[in-house]
Amino acid sequence: MTLEKKNMAGRILLLLLCMNAVSFIVNAVPQTCPADLGGKCAEDDDWEGEFFPGIPKIKYEGTSSKNPLAYKWYNAEEEILGKKMKDWLRFSVAFWHTFRGTGADPFGAPTKYWPWEDGTNSIAMAKRRMRANFEFINKLGVDRWCFHDRDIAPDGKTLEEANANLDEVVALAKELQGDKIRPLWGTAQLFMHPRYMHGGATSSEVGVYAYAAAQVKKAMEVTHYLGGENYVFWGGREGYQSLLNTDMERELDHLARFLEAAVAYKKKIGFNGTLLIEPKPQEPTKHQYDWDAATTANFLRKYGLLGEFKLNIECNHATLSGHRFVICHHDLETARINGLLGNIDANTGDPQIGWDTDQFMTDIGEATMVMLSVIRKAGKADFEMLEKLAKEWGEPKVASAKQELAEMIFQSAL
Repeated sequence: MTLEKKNMAGRILLLLLCMNAVSFIVNAVPQTCPADLGGKCAEDDDWEGEFFPGIPKIKYEGTSSKNPLAYKWYNAEEEILGKKMKDWLRFSVAFWHTFRGTGADPFGAPTKYWPWEDGTNSIAMAKRRMRANFEFINKLGVDRWCFHDRDIAPDGKTLEEANANLDEVVALAKELQGDKIRPLWGTAQLFMHPRYMHGGATSSEVGVYAYAAAQVKKAMEVTHYLGGENYVFWGGREGYQSLLNTDMERELDHLARFLEAAVAYKKKIGFNGTLLIEPKPQEPTKHQYDWDAATTANFLRKYGLLGEFKLNIECNHATLSGHRFVICHHDLETARINGLLGNIDANTGDPQIGWDTDQFMTDIGEATMVMLSVIRKAGKADFEMLEKLAKEWGEPKVASAKQELAEMIFQSAL
């Protein structure tokens, strides 16, 4: 055999070995959702393949890491001022933004497609999304998620059917979340269905008002069942387009009665989570009754609800309300000094765009100001804790810790 033929035979042998290795690897990896939905993913509700194949659990590797899928600054176990970073920054995966957002805007069609979606909103599809949700959560290493009722389960022709759909999907969620994961909050979606074109709690139609109340009742029940820490009210359509055909005083009274009923039901079922109101000035309604933190605080004060609710501040909503320079920090501080700061949706948006874009916060200065409000809220308790530890630590060490805390707050403000 000539040298040339030997080389050719060697190449063929190497090619065959590589093909065998590839075949072994392909056959060994877990099942994944194919883009054409031709496999078990589309046919079996209980399919348990990998939705994000090839992506391991994301770990902290430090600032020198070159791995694009690693935490470089977020070290969950690192202690700062007596708390682990994961306790200061309690991240939550929002089901709507992560798995139901389509990437559409008022001028364009959807642009985001998950390969496991089959174009339906069936129970089978809802369960598949829920499995993808918890794989995503586990790989991120977070222990909170949040949801709207109609995002995780399809609506029904009747309230009974919608509730049954929700129960079936929530049962799977309960199984998948286990003991370590639970909802940061749940809520009812009172804005997409045509019945809510003029609001739910402020609708002039008594049937719509009653349906909204029943939907909130069910959503609060499932949030409680899943061990949720909060329940959120976002009044996207609780407002008006024009005061010429709106009895604003009557609508505000109706909204207050609605919230009073929610408080009563929370206590009846033993739900110990916090009830949150999420202020937003506009979009889709021209003017919403919970315009910003100050407006919402005044509403709660007028109707005697201050002790029953706190606020969920979304930074992009503060932008829409006209708080420009300090943006989110203004609403956070307003909520904090009124004893109403309950939760933060620390996103951002473009002030030139007239709608809520829900972008990730990328401005370090703005993020620092957000965290400053969190530290200030916890600061009083931290100082009191240090006083209690004075006898154990000794005064010099406590004084040093106080100084460290004060300097951290001061430096954050610069």
